[in-house]
Amino acid sequence: QVQLVETGGGLVQAGGSLRLSCAATGPTFSTSTMGWFRQAPGKEREFVAALDWSGRTTDYANSVKGRFTISRDNAKNIVYLQMNGLKPEDTAIYSCAARGTRYTSEVPSEYDYWGQGTQVTVSS
Repeated sequence: QVQLVETGGGLVQAGGSLRLSCAATGPTFSTSTMGWFRQAPGKEREFVAALDWSGRTTDYANSVKGRFTISRDNAKNIVYLQMNGLKPEDTAIYSCAARGTRYTSEVPSEYDYWGQGTQVTVSS
């Protein structure tokens, strides 16, 4: 069982930065692939970024490439999402997720555990 808790959301002006953190509890974090997803009001959940268990393989949505960076600290059981150059269209609830395989995925249904989410609001 893995429990995930996200922090770091908030209100920021366009062009600003935020760093989201996802703290995990459970014995399998270091072998789990981690992902970040977001959901804006009235829209479906969409993939943002993923990172494999080793931290060497990453995957990003085209909309965030070059602006967002996913990373992990297996010693602390934390995965991060550094968000730079934020835009109003990045406004959403951001959730982290874990899957018990070594390969990244962009499909929400392929993740086993989810956090409750943290709100990110970008003003223009």
